[in-house]
Amino acid sequence: MNKDIKIIAETPEYLVLEKPAGILVHPTSAKETDTLTEWLLEKYPKIIKVGDSPERPGIVHRLDKDASGLLVVAKTQPMFEHLKKQFQERLINKEYLVLVYGKISADEGKIDFAIDRGPDGRMVSRPKTDLLSVAKVGKEQPGKLALTEFWVEQRFIRFTYLRVKIHTGRTHQIRVHMFAFNHPVVGDELYLNRKLVKKNEQKLGRLFLHSTKLCFADLKGEEKCFESELPEKLNNFLKILK
Repeated sequence: MNKDIKIIAETPEYLVLEKPAGILVHPTSAKETDTLTEWLLEKYPKIIKVGDSPERPGIVHRLDKDASGLLVVAKTQPMFEHLKKQFQERLINKEYLVLVYGKISADEGKIDFAIDRGPDGRMVSRPKTDLLSVAKVGKEQPGKLALTEFWVEQRFIRFTYLRVKIHTGRTHQIRVHMFAFNHPVVGDELYLNRKLVKKNEQKLGRLFLHSTKLCFADLKGEEKCFESELPEKLNNFLKILK
């Protein structure tokens, strides 16, 4: 089992973990075994009774397999319901550090394209159509509301390093929004614009997507905030960019 799962904070009600890249949060239909939930059940067997499903004990949100960073896991059912409600009401503060292709000129911005599942199973997102245009009636972008906010941390010749906050929790939200924005996430093999990738470019081998900050309210209503530094591998990748 992966030994790199770091416990950032622990109380009788919850755990805050640092998930490494390369590990699934919970099994998919393929029934994978080397997952975060397997580690949780080995370390906290009673957690199997917490949550909506024994396959996702205590899990109220996820990170993609090849992303890293902070996750909160409920250890009790009351905390699970409390966290679930906060996610549903969009009260959780989630921030990420992300490297994308291309130079973004604006210092900050918002992406509010709706997100839907495409016919091939991938998530899709496109810029909004003009709902008042008669020519576009019936062609409005389908899908669910999604909002991503970003701030530029540093610009490189071919890349931009961002701090990103998501206000909704759609599947692959940051990856899909950045792809639709024509600035796909570095290391993303699913949402990829091959024209932006150079043949001699060094392969990262993971997503440059790290959950760096997570804030939520505990059962007493007190806000708890946690931060996670950028992993060494991603830091080293930044150092080779120009």
